[in-house]
Amino acid sequence: MGKLLFLFVVVPAIELVLLIELGGRIGLLPTITIIFLTGVVGATLARWQGLSVLRQMQTQMAQGQLPASAMFDAIIILVAGALLLTPGFLTDVVGFAFLVPGIRGVVKRTIQRRIEQSIVQGETIVIGFKK
Repeated sequence: MGKLLFLFVVVPAIELVLLIELGGRIGLLPTITIIFLTGVVGATLARWQGLSVLRQMQTQMAQGQLPASAMFDAIIILVAGALLLTPGFLTDVVGFAFLVPGIRGVVKRTIQRRIEQSIVQGETIVIGFKK
């Protein structure tokens, strides 16, 4: 429950405070322009990287390899794209960070470790939340 509360209440509240603060400092139109530009640039970067990962997956499958690592990359890039399309600065920072290959690698390894630990412990995982 705590993670959902954070995700659906705390994060939007922080985003709202940041938007109001920035809007008060630079004005309404520049704030809206920044939100629009980060959405467009983020979606473009996510699409570009997503297509690159898709090509990597196709190559690995053609070679008879399981593209597990590339699949994790694809999921993280999808999440990054969703975060970048969400209005707000905190989600934009996290979304852009997920598009950086080095940071994405750290996120990917963390997710893989958590999944492995959950499998060893016999836990059920539902989209990152333990039951």
